[in-house]
Amino acid sequence: MAQPGSGGRAVTVSDVQQLVRRKDEIEAQIKAYYEVLEDQKGVGMNEPLVDVEGFPRADIDLYQVRTARHNIICLQNDHKALMKEVEEALHQLHAREKEKQAKDEAEALAEARSQEQGQPRPFARVNEVTPGSPASLSGLQVDDEIVEFGSVNAHNFQNLQNIATVVQHSEGRPLSVTVIRGGKKVHVGLTPKRWAGKGLLGCNIIPMQR
Repeated sequence: MAQPGSGGRAVTVSDVQQLVRRKDEIEAQIKAYYEVLEDQKGVGMNEPLVDVEGFPRADIDLYQVRTARHNIICLQNDHKALMKEVEEALHQLHAREKEKQAKDEAEALAEARSQEQGQPRPFARVNEVTPGSPASLSGLQVDDEIVEFGSVNAHNFQNLQNIATVVQHSEGRPLSVTVIRGGKKVHVGLTPKRWAGKGLLGCNIIPMQR
């Protein structure tokens, strides 16, 4: 019998089931031939087929006994080879399932990382915005979570001085600010400038708790 999976085809559950059915058929045939031997005075596989004087036994059907014994030997050899095929097929099937599981886990991890990259990590939060200030006019809102403030992001942010430095160097020039608001990314054009209140922004920013 050709082994499932030969020729480059992957072993399937159906292949294994087919092998098991063939094994059951062989075992049934072996049992049937043993029953033939049992009916012939229970000669079995090793009882002599000649009498004490060396003549062929007349109390049994010699042809049936010889045929049954020959077929049992052939079928037992087939059964042994088939069991090796079953074992190999199960091994391949389990190995592929393990490989598929590892691949699924890798894909899930890659997807999670992709989503993580698609939604940058916030490093600071706006907890106060003064009405009429540059921050208020730009659309910045309380509880906006900042993921990008000019050149500052979660990867290079160390403390609030980083933001203060960017603000001082950007007076009168629009800054690209990206925030997470309600689970969505929002881009804000913020221009630090002098106004009636304190500072150049008119808002208060605090670091996110890590």
